[in-house]
Amino acid sequence: MSHLSFENLRCFLAAAEQLNFRRAAGVVALTPAAFSQRIKQLEDHLGVSLFERSSRRVALTAEGQALRPSALEALAALSRCSDLRPGIAHFTLGTRFELGTSWITPAVIELEPQPQRWRVELVFGNSEEIVARLERGTVDAIVTSSPVVRDDWSAEVLHPECYAFVGIPDLLDTLPLEKLADSQQHQLLDIDANLPLARYLLSASPGIEFPRTRSCGTGAAVRAFALAGLGVAVLPEYMVAADIQSGRFVRLLPEVELLRDSFRLMYRKDSPICEQLADFAAYLRGRPLT
Repeated sequence: MSHLSFENLRCFLAAAEQLNFRRAAGVVALTPAAFSQRIKQLEDHLGVSLFERSSRRVALTAEGQALRPSALEALAALSRCSDLRPGIAHFTLGTRFELGTSWITPAVIELEPQPQRWRVELVFGNSEEIVARLERGTVDAIVTSSPVVRDDWSAEVLHPECYAFVGIPDLLDTLPLEKLADSQQHQLLDIDANLPLARYLLSASPGIEFPRTRSCGTGAAVRAFALAGLGVAVLPEYMVAADIQSGRFVRLLPEVELLRDSFRLMYRKDSPICEQLADFAAYLRGRPLT
């Protein structure tokens, strides 16, 4: 008799969470065709249909709903058993796209050449998505600056998240800097309504208003639009420090002290690897933000 596949269960849980096979395939880094094959293999193995699929929607069947809690439990057990070397913690870490790419991914890669205490699998999403994943137990820990406080979660502070209000030097020729807040010539660039980085400026100085706000989708896109002179933006210091130093950006309204956050590693207090996760937080604290 064939055995249940660890990867097929991962694909099932991704599909159960996303309810969209194409998005779920991206989560587990498979092509849509390969992902669908994984789901078919699992359904064939169990002898049931796990999803109702149409051109418009994907939904769990009753059998799929019944499998989900068992699959979560089995996946967690397999993760703990997948590496039996003494002291090794194998865990899944949720992170935002840009921070994960620029900072966490290099930190994880640095662990690979020699045996370490941790083996880390990464899951990417926006802030709301990774917090929801930790709530559902589909990741073991997350790195976030979201203002989440839960009595049953631990929060290890990693680094302060400071922000800068920036624009290209040419914009300063269109209006005196001290009157920038009243300009009808400057549009505000931001990620989107759900993650407005401008709040770190507007909350610190409520009288500032802008005639237009343009959503760009990601911090990297905001930076690119701002470097092209298409508006002004609030961005993380680590993302624009080199641009400010080189003169590509200048700080705007430097007299306004922007609010700040902190990046934290968050995980459940009842996690069986709390001690290893706390040590991993110490490792991340030792790496400067990039």
